[in-house]
Amino acid sequence: MSHEIVTQADQKMARAVEAMDRDLQAIRTGRASTGIVERIHVDYYGTQTPLNQLAGISVPEPHQIVIQPWDRSVLGAIERAITKSDIGLTPNVDGTVVRLNIPALTEERRHDLVRQVHKRMEEARVEIRNLRRDGADHLKKLQKEGEVGVDEERRLMDDLQKTTDRYVAEVDRVGAAKEQEVLEV
Repeated sequence: MSHEIVTQADQKMARAVEAMDRDLQAIRTGRASTGIVERIHVDYYGTQTPLNQLAGISVPEPHQIVIQPWDRSVLGAIERAITKSDIGLTPNVDGTVVRLNIPALTEERRHDLVRQVHKRMEEARVEIRNLRRDGADHLKKLQKEGEVGVDEERRLMDDLQKTTDRYVAEVDRVGAAKEQEVLEV
């Protein structure tokens, strides 16, 4: 039972890092990436549907994303969804496809994006620390109830802290890589 607490915390921390990584993929760099638009939701006949379920998304050139819907009637809805999203790109509708031209980033915009990366990294660190706190509280409760001894609780707390440190370091590594990618000219 007590080992399961550390294992569960490990799994939840891994999911927190994965979620941060997915969020960071949506932050655009100077080159096109399908991750920028994949998670945009489009109003498709009254249902909010992810864009990647309505259309094929491709990157034919380093500075262009092409979205080709499987149903032409959804072109207007895709255009509205992209315009409403916070990606800062203007869609160009060419009859059957939507083109997004990715402009070169200014130095100021790069620093804004780096701030967004740092903000998301801090959110992930807080989530990981909250998971550590929950696990520690649960271990203390088990120790008070007499299900685990003091030495066992202390050893599991050390394991929990090592797991936390490992995932915080992973957040820093992933965030630093994204920061380098954003600052790359």
